[in-house]
Amino acid sequence: MSDDNSKKKKHAARLAREDLLAEQRQRLEQVPDPLSPANLKKIGLRIGIGALVVWGIAAAVGHWIALAVAAVLTLLVIGVLVWAWRFTTRTKTVTEILKSADTTEGRKQAMERLEKEFKVGDPAATFAKAQLLMQDDPRGALTTLEMIKLDRVMASVADEARSQRAMIHLVLGETDQARALADGIDLSRQKEARARATMASVIGEAWARSGQSKRAIDLLETFDLDDVEYRDLKPQLLRSLAFAYAWADQMTKMRSAVRQLEKLNVQLLMGFITKKKLPGGVNPKGVHPALEQEAFKVAQRSAGIQRTTQVKRM
Repeated sequence: MSDDNSKKKKHAARLAREDLLAEQRQRLEQVPDPLSPANLKKIGLRIGIGALVVWGIAAAVGHWIALAVAAVLTLLVIGVLVWAWRFTTRTKTVTEILKSADTTEGRKQAMERLEKEFKVGDPAATFAKAQLLMQDDPRGALTTLEMIKLDRVMASVADEARSQRAMIHLVLGETDQARALADGIDLSRQKEARARATMASVIGEAWARSGQSKRAIDLLETFDLDDVEYRDLKPQLLRSLAFAYAWADQMTKMRSAVRQLEKLNVQLLMGFITKKKLPGGVNPKGVHPALEQEAFKVAQRSAGIQRTTQVKRM
């Protein structure tokens, strides 16, 4: 019976982790195709107009130096385009590989493809490998992400690595490590709204659970939870807000956040409940007692959690 209970606890903890990391899969499902005809047309127009301006000026000047400068600039643009094309193609390939990794066997095959088709240290492949490991081996995913040298990649890529590493530390209850990584993220480097919101949810939770609740609220409340663009990110943002509101002693708002999470998926409340209160809880550091009590009360009221609890107590 003890082995059976142990398996059930691990299963519940896995469910909680999957809910906390769900935004990774959701983002993959909605990644736009950078090589679509519409995107290629936009890129072509921008480059074409720029080239016409540069060569027009060079022709007007008429001097060989002006023509040489125009030629050098054209070669530089071509070089950047080749690099961007290769980078985009790799990213698209990785995305397609991950989209097919929705089963244990699928994840195994995806990992084999990544190992075979990409060089060691490739950022896109490294993120993908970590994504595959997150569901069953968060510590392994963290080790994989630590292979990305933050001072040797583009700033935006480094911030993505910090964000994902911080998220895993939060899942593992390692708040101090998450806070150190979150403090190094510059959201202004993220031009895409959903990417900013995803990182903000991680930063906000790290701040809230490490004594910076007011700062976390100021950041998180800049995002409109009713905006359709953030619909799939609402669970992460609400989770972070619940932590922040509790530590800022804004209990009415904290209770509202908990109830909204319940409506979305009651399993999300497991991240606030310690193992002492409910088998399968994650026992995270930085949970306000009032937040844990509210989450536990709401979870008990939920039929789904009640059935899970009854099974565990048998």
